[in-house]
Amino acid sequence: MSDTLPDRLSVNPASPYYDAALLERGVGVIFKGVDRTNVEEYCVSEGWVRLAVGKSVDRKGNPLTVKMQGKVEPYLQGEGES
Repeated sequence: MSDTLPDRLSVNPASPYYDAALLERGVGVIFKGVDRTNVEEYCVSEGWVRLAVGKSVDRKGNPLTVKMQGKVEPYLQGEGES
């Protein structure tokens, strides 16, 4: 499998940008220089992330999110570990 990450990725299985195999490997996101653990979706080319807001969910059970603009740097977790 390739080590290149897609321009856009979502953790929601209903999204066309969802990739189960890639998410199983572990994808981390550094947003504005901070390693974020609550990213629901990101887009590198447009420079935004959707972050989960607390434990609140909508009527379909999806987390409530806020879209924020800034530098997005995705990476595969576990890189460099032996």
